[in-house]
Amino acid sequence: MAGGITQVEYWNGEVGTRWARNQAVLDAMFEPLTEALFERAGLNPGATALDIGCGSGATTVEAARRVGAAGRVTGADISAPLLAVARARVGGEAPVSFVEADVEQADLGTFDAALSRFGVMFFPDSLRAFANIRRMLRPAGQLTFLCWRTLSENLWVQVPREAVLPLLPEVPLPPALDTPGPFRFADADGLGALLRNAGFGTVSCAALDRDVILGRGDTDAEAAAAAAHVALNLGPTSHLVREAEPDLRARAEAAVTEALIRHASGGAVRLRAACWLVQAG
Repeated sequence: MAGGITQVEYWNGEVGTRWARNQAVLDAMFEPLTEALFERAGLNPGATALDIGCGSGATTVEAARRVGAAGRVTGADISAPLLAVARARVGGEAPVSFVEADVEQADLGTFDAALSRFGVMFFPDSLRAFANIRRMLRPAGQLTFLCWRTLSENLWVQVPREAVLPLLPEVPLPPALDTPGPFRFADADGLGALLRNAGFGTVSCAALDRDVILGRGDTDAEAAAAAAHVALNLGPTSHLVREAEPDLRARAEAAVTEALIRHASGGAVRLRAACWLVQAG
């Protein structure tokens, strides 16, 4: 992480608070991907499930809806601000519990299924984390998760990023290999080997491409401005300008808005998201 801070510090600081404040925007943007995740996971009524990196709880609540009152779902995350939002989303009657825990090492019980929407790419030790998840699954249990493919395939990140880079005094170095980050598992072969080394016997990585709506508005110009706000505050591009001076920040917002309006139609900015839909058992 920038400045040497840990993942716990990062997600419990300003970033976690900002994501919690904008959870409705993120949930709406990722909805087409979430649908594909649950279609693949195939949660059965009465099942027990672990939601890894549950964030503000949208996927946990959906899992609870699918397993029903006879089931049980545990949502785990390291971010207290996001978990506060998650706990406010459900009533006492739902078969849901949220725990502030690091799934890399925590013992949270035994589950029929584990799932994650973009929550598995940030463990300091991926092998240890996946081995711990496998240990918490019943012998026939399945882990199903989404992770991003390459940056260049994810236009919802690439387009705003390319608009910002020329404005920066220096181009940031790419993250080191096998370090926590959104594109850590872009290599499906490497990911498959990692999961098998962690104790999973069968692994499938299916390419999933969906258009996501980065911003909406009454006009295309308003949609582009809303999309630029998302890109510069919530997406992977946000770290490029997080500590920028106001002048650079304003120029970045103008440049990203100009880039995104080319992808606006009908009051919405739609850009391609490219993921791996992974299942391991």
